[in-house]
Amino acid sequence: MGKCKTQVIYYSDELNDEFAGDSITTKVIDGNWTYVYKSPWKKFTRFFWYRIIAFPIAKAYTKIHFHHKVVGREVFKKIGKTGFFMYGNHTQNICDALIPTMISVPKNVFVIVHPNNVSMPVLGKITPSLGAIPLPGDRESTKNFMDAIDYRVKEGRCITIYPEAHIWPYYTKIRPFTSTSFRYPVQYDVPVVCFTNTYQKRRFSKVPKIVTYVDGPFYCDKNLSPKEQREALRNECYAAMTERAKNSNVELIRYVKKENISEGEEND
Repeated sequence: MGKCKTQVIYYSDELNDEFAGDSITTKVIDGNWTYVYKSPWKKFTRFFWYRIIAFPIAKAYTKIHFHHKVVGREVFKKIGKTGFFMYGNHTQNICDALIPTMISVPKNVFVIVHPNNVSMPVLGKITPSLGAIPLPGDRESTKNFMDAIDYRVKEGRCITIYPEAHIWPYYTKIRPFTSTSFRYPVQYDVPVVCFTNTYQKRRFSKVPKIVTYVDGPFYCDKNLSPKEQREALRNECYAAMTERAKNSNVELIRYVKKENISEGEEND
């Protein structure tokens, strides 16, 4: 790893610990939440915020601040016009909302997000137009959520999921994640792509370069049961992402499991 000064964060649970540092009053997503707007005006606002405002800003920010680079974008040519699901590692507050769009351009991207992403006072009103699909909070909103996923898949869109669920800033490995979110591509029988954001040294800056590697597409094996298909897709993505993560060579934050802390470290 690089010689940048490394911050240390201690964690207990790879699956549930969260280090985003947000302080947001979370909105409850109930049956009144509208996931899909079909009016011409709402379609225009989606285009305006997504293509005219957000995309150029996102591209400039990721390029200037992180010298962002994508490797393997040609995998999307194999998918064609069908909808698909894209899975990535969750290591940035802002960039994780932007990078999926940078990866799969010109395909429109929607991202399944925590309700915090639509709860912010100002930006929260814009993020749905940028493609945020917040997780539901009750039975009625769950139905609406699933209807929205169905609608976007049939439109031929890309739906991005962060299976690690929680943000660990600048983490350079892949945390274990379950196969739960892989039920969607199995249900719709559509391809899966995964991407891995890695952190690499820059010659004249302490801010690392983000290099994103894209792998896939992976397909459901219809010879398996639905549960086995989910597990197989999960394992293919996890293996690809774990291998790509080895390309990181800068560690700004080191994550240490509390049970592995030596007595001397604990007393510091």
